Amino acid sequence: LENTPVTQIADISTQELSNNKIKELHVVKSGENLSVIFEKYSVSLNTTYQIFRKDKSGEVKNIQPGNRLEFTFIGSELQSIRIIKSPVLEFQILARPKIEITKIEKTPEQIISFKSGIIQSSFYLAGLKADIPESVIMDLAYIFGWDIDFVFDIRKGDTFKLIYETVYAEGEIAKNGDIVFAEFINQGKTYDAYRFIHPENGKEYYDSDGNNIKKAFLRAPLDFAYISSHFNPNRMHPILHKIKAHNGVDYAAVRNTPIMASGDGVIKFIGTKSGYGRTIQIKHGGGISTLYAHMESFNKKLKVGSKVSQGQTIGYVGDSGAATGTHLHYEFKVGSKRTDPVRVKLPSAQPVPTEQKDDFFALLAENNKLLDRFNNLDPNAN
Repeated sequence: LENTPVTQIADISTQELSNNKIKELHVVKSGENLSVIFEKYSVSLNTTYQIFRKDKSGEVKNIQPGNRLEFTFIGSELQSIRIIKSPVLEFQILARPKIEITKIEKTPEQIISFKSGIIQSSFYLAGLKADIPESVIMDLAYIFGWDIDFVFDIRKGDTFKLIYETVYAEGEIAKNGDIVFAEFINQGKTYDAYRFIHPENGKEYYDSDGNNIKKAFLRAPLDFAYISSHFNPNRMHPILHKIKAHNGVDYAAVRNTPIMASGDGVIKFIGTKSGYGRTIQIKHGGGISTLYAHMESFNKKLKVGSKVSQGQTIGYVGDSGAATGTHLHYEFKVGSKRTDPVRVKLPSAQPVPTEQKDDFFALLAENNKLLDRFNNLDPNAN
């Protein structure tokens, strides 16, 4: 090797490198398209044109954030592109000797799991101990969150059980578990929920009597906040320094925290209202109305008469009007009577439709049979 010319060594290395396969992975970000990504990875314009021409359905170029692209090169020559849309769908593009596109659809397999647990400190930790996926733990908390405060209401000894589905494709999770049935015993009171596919609204959860688990109103119209001033008809006003009824609840939160419509309804008022500052009033069914005040700004798409749905962002927390700090002032009125939104018994969303009740109770019976079989296998079940 000592007598080998330096130039010859360089030639050997270059030849070896040119025969190596190189793979480059790209995860699609928001706002990106295939043309931009192809250009980044030096895919020629002619190759890009041929791929788009063969993609008559548009499925290949219709990419979404989170999709993955795998480019395979030999030296600097593109060999193939793999576009992974989901665990069950991908496209294989061969670049040589000519462009060929193959759609690959994997057959999903649905697995049903049963889990149960007893709470020692927190529901979240009990769920993890029971080997429940984190996404399923959060879904269960959401389902029962209308009735149970998972921070303040949980007690040691509370129990839960659930049946959930997980979709697999070739051994990999293709879709996070979807809860079929759940039961939660909190401070001796039993709550149950059965999944049922509503003909118009899609997936809903109902109790064993067919009542909707979901309430028609959110208990609080914003996340990540704490109550800084309760409903109090005899409160000393902090600015006016005189007794003035506080007919709502104040939620302290940082500026620009999103504010959600607590229920479906129609915008009755949007604008500035004296001491309330920037305010929105929503008219709901059943003679109920809600008010949101001291806002920093509104959702620009909203106006009087706009329909809003539960959970939709209507504006952002601020300190407009006579406010001592950034917070949301929230009122809940039934008829002409202002009511404490923290303590009022919230009406449920619509029950199982009358024409669907036979299907629901048939499904409930099947789920109960499945639950009995799992309970017989589980030594910790009650």
